[in-house]
Amino acid sequence: MKLILTAMQPDLADAWAKEFRGVDNVEIHRGSIFDVEADALVSPANSYGFMDGGIDAHYSRVFGWDLQLRLRRVIVDHHYGELLVGAAEIVPTGNHNHPYLIVAPTMRVPMVLDRNTVNPFLATRAALLLVRYGTFHIEALSGAKVREHVRTIAFPGMGTGVGRVPAARCARQMRAGFDQARREPIVLPSSWAEASEEHQLLYTDRPRRLQ
Repeated sequence: MKLILTAMQPDLADAWAKEFRGVDNVEIHRGSIFDVEADALVSPANSYGFMDGGIDAHYSRVFGWDLQLRLRRVIVDHHYGELLVGAAEIVPTGNHNHPYLIVAPTMRVPMVLDRNTVNPFLATRAALLLVRYGTFHIEALSGAKVREHVRTIAFPGMGTGVGRVPAARCARQMRAGFDQARREPIVLPSSWAEASEEHQLLYTDRPRRLQ
């Protein structure tokens, strides 16, 4: 699996360069996500599949507004009407250069995310786990493994648009999502204290007692 992290903002590209330094199969592209070659682009959408704002509006203009209808149908049929933050889905775009869109919500509804959010981590992790272990729900490919069709994935900054997550925090959380999605064997925290510290280190360098 190859990742291409795309940013129009220099501070986000710089933050990714720092967090992903030395990591194989990760490329940073300073420019439009539409300029890269990738099997799938990632949408940091909302849980209800509205694609008329932020980067999703650009996806809709490039791939056609019926993309939103197809996505919302999958959300109804396979996610009980809501694609939760921490889950992801894949739909075809009909575009030869970018055949698929992976939708990994960073927010339930369009909103500014608070400073303690871990949603960029959850969304990045969800998108990568979908590619690694997931299957298609669309009729033509129903049941087929996503990894057999998607080998290169292009990400925007997760939560940095409408969500206004700072570049450094986004990069830290996306690296953590990347690491966890490829971790083998899966290891659970050994205590509440360890789990709490891991959680807080996604957004701060000074963990504290949360309870």
